[in-house]
Amino acid sequence: MDILTEVLASMRTGRPVSVRTTGRAPFGLKLPPVAGAGFHVVLSGTCWLVPLEDAAPQTALALGPGDVVFLRDGRGHILADHPSTPAETERASQFSPGSPLGTVNVGGEGALTDLLCGNYHLDQTRPHPLVKQLPEIIHLRAEPFRHPELASAVQLLRAELEQPRPGAAGIVPALIDSLLLYILRAWLERHPAEQARGWAAALADTSIAPALAAIHDKPGSPWTVESLAVRAGLSRAAFARRFNDLVGEPPMAYLTRWRMTTAARLLRESESPLSAVAARTGYGSEYAFAKAFKRAHGQPPGGYRRQMRPAGPEGAGSDTAADAQLIVPG
Repeated sequence: MDILTEVLASMRTGRPVSVRTTGRAPFGLKLPPVAGAGFHVVLSGTCWLVPLEDAAPQTALALGPGDVVFLRDGRGHILADHPSTPAETERASQFSPGSPLGTVNVGGEGALTDLLCGNYHLDQTRPHPLVKQLPEIIHLRAEPFRHPELASAVQLLRAELEQPRPGAAGIVPALIDSLLLYILRAWLERHPAEQARGWAAALADTSIAPALAAIHDKPGSPWTVESLAVRAGLSRAAFARRFNDLVGEPPMAYLTRWRMTTAARLLRESESPLSAVAARTGYGSEYAFAKAFKRAHGQPPGGYRRQMRPAGPEGAGSDTAADAQLIVPG
């Protein structure tokens, strides 16, 4: 069980929306907050990222070729050739037939900066603790041999965007999907101190990791602290204490969290009846399941499904060009 992959998949509510942004100095583009996580990849040139909440020159990040920025909560920000350049409001992206992403052109006639911008649709109403423990902004500079897999993904994206060939419509979205995991992996490898505590440590802990894998693999099983402690090879008290220290909540609280996360994903992505969703998440009746789901998500499961899967042929998670035009990059 790859828990990192499973956690991210559980939060996803649709395919990533991506836009190739071309800026010529002087340029400044204001990007509002998005419901998910934002990202930018600098394909060529240089620019600055200025958070809207701290729109002061000293808070700006200087970005160069190959740099990657991940915005955990999709916070609003400005992309500009210089922190002092006035920013214009966001604009709708344009889509060409068959293109896997839109395009935005902004600025004057000066130096060129080429970026891949976008956002991953994530359910931020109940963010997973693993994601909450990440910094609000992750900036990974392009350093030779530091993160070879991430660098390779960026190079592949650049090649596909600069010289589109048959298959690009399938390759580019797959690379953007992979980019999220490469970003998080690179950040964890770059900050070994973070791996000594919290979720990074839990995933590597020889006692807690097997218990987490069991919960994620079979959320509907009648787990107890005792049975999970057996998986961990610890006493009940030692397991509960270590689990709480690393994961940030008691084992049964996390089990309930993961069951509700799994249920929400099933409601979004499948046609399974509520009785089947209840059974797969460890509830003996629809009533008990509905009560727990409403307590966790603020609405009954049927209402949640209708909200997340609107009527229409595409349903929830649609990533058509028409839908994507409503979502500005970043």
